[in-house]
Amino acid sequence: MRQLTVQLEERSYPILIGSGLLTEAPRFFEQYGLTKKSPLLIITDENVAPKYLAGLEQTLRAADYTVVSAVVPSGETSKSLSVYQDMMTAAIEGKLDRSSAIIALGGGVVGDLAGFVAATYMRGIKFVQVPTTILAHDSSVGGKVAVNHPLAKNMIGAFHQPELVLYDVDTLQSLPPRDVSAGLSEMLKHGLIRDEAFAHWCEEHAEELLALDPEALGYGLERGCGIKAEIVSRDERENGERALLNLGHTIGHAIEAIAGYGEFLHGEAISIGMAGSALLGEKLGAPAGLYDDTVRMLRSLRLPVTMPKHLETDALMDAMMHDKKFREGHMVFIIPDRIGAARIVKDVPVSAVRDVIELLKKGAE
Repeated sequence: MRQLTVQLEERSYPILIGSGLLTEAPRFFEQYGLTKKSPLLIITDENVAPKYLAGLEQTLRAADYTVVSAVVPSGETSKSLSVYQDMMTAAIEGKLDRSSAIIALGGGVVGDLAGFVAATYMRGIKFVQVPTTILAHDSSVGGKVAVNHPLAKNMIGAFHQPELVLYDVDTLQSLPPRDVSAGLSEMLKHGLIRDEAFAHWCEEHAEELLALDPEALGYGLERGCGIKAEIVSRDERENGERALLNLGHTIGHAIEAIAGYGEFLHGEAISIGMAGSALLGEKLGAPAGLYDDTVRMLRSLRLPVTMPKHLETDALMDAMMHDKKFREGHMVFIIPDRIGAARIVKDVPVSAVRDVIELLKKGAE
């Protein structure tokens, strides 16, 4: 088992990565303070529930935990206020109290939704992240939890750290190839912003990662989680450095919003966004070749790098204006200076962003 720690003083917590960890969940839950005297609520989705819910329920009940469960539709549409209300109803009907905990069993959508429920139920109760996707190696770490508004992604949210992240890599073996690639987008992102050697490692081991080779996947998840944990430990509430983790997300979130949270997986939209950020970096003075290198790395993981022409530029620009990173009339972007280094630019010309969108569309021709 690989173990990392997110260092946040009294709110520090472990990230446990290994095989067969779901069967050991009761031991870890007890070790990290989840009481057996109050009910647990497992929140999962329709794709994950048939595979892992019954087994986790049985394992926890055999260890004398009281467990109730709620299953939401799969996909980004479950990060809505209406589904959030349904989960609050499940928590109330399940008789959760201030000593209870919520277990997020699933990918990034489930983790964000369940975490936001935990952050707001009775003004905040414990929760545990049990990711079942590669993408969730990013979203399960750091305590950012949220639901979407029709006009903007993650606009309604909180910072609420989990008690632990329990990452059973056996759950990844059932992922469809498209979901594997989408998850690897965020893994590569960590290298692009902080670790040039790791970014090149992702490209060099792309086929092994895509094939879910246990050794390659274990190292990739550990290093990706480690980079995020290091940054979160220094900037929990995104007052500075943590914003670097948003590389590709300004354009990516706009794509998701305009396409309707369905046409693209999150990691696919972020991949296009990272290609756009590299183009923007070259426009703002980064060395020539940054875009070509970034695109080559993304393509090695079978990720999209061009903007679909049917997404209107004006609509995409408008969606970016609603993004949390739009401040005081200026566009805020995470801009790579080179592979492995990025910076926060708070006054990006709107015209430059529009030009990049058009160039990404031309690449799709």
